[in-house]
Amino acid sequence: MRISMWTAGLAGMALLGACDNAQIRVATPDATRVVAATDIEAGRYLVQITGCNDCHTPRGAPGSPPVPEADSLRGTGVGFYGPWGTTYAANLRLTTANLTEDAWVDMLSTRDARPIMPWASVRAMDDADKRAIYRYIRSLPGEPGEAVPDGLPPGQMPTTPYEDLNIKMPAGAPPPR
Repeated sequence: MRISMWTAGLAGMALLGACDNAQIRVATPDATRVVAATDIEAGRYLVQITGCNDCHTPRGAPGSPPVPEADSLRGTGVGFYGPWGTTYAANLRLTTANLTEDAWVDMLSTRDARPIMPWASVRAMDDADKRAIYRYIRSLPGEPGEAVPDGLPPGQMPTTPYEDLNIKMPAGAPPPR
């Protein structure tokens, strides 16, 4: 009995040692993308976590209830004013209504327009995620809304409400890094 317990212990230690050196192989897709019950649900999730509504949906006053989903992504006439000029967040409902799904994916994959849109992050998204966002936007009920104003060049002041994104530094302060 003593020998069998010792043998079992030794075999167990050898097995643990073998596991410690084992390599586990996991098959992964070529790209990372969101997987949900439907593409529309994946698109809804992506729009929520990436902050699309922060710019592309009109906001109420601080403390007001959230904008209903049926009213989201219609763009806004509030500009983002900075050294590049003024940018207006597009009405994504009109954008998707005027583009095929393939054209939408191509636009998101190649566009490099004015700030504050995080184009580098959008271009890095998997095409399946771009398609899911397109399908989600197209699924939203209600009227698509109106077009937003065209962007303005540097130095031209907007006549619409705007958020001033110019950095104002105290006199003598070093520039930001």
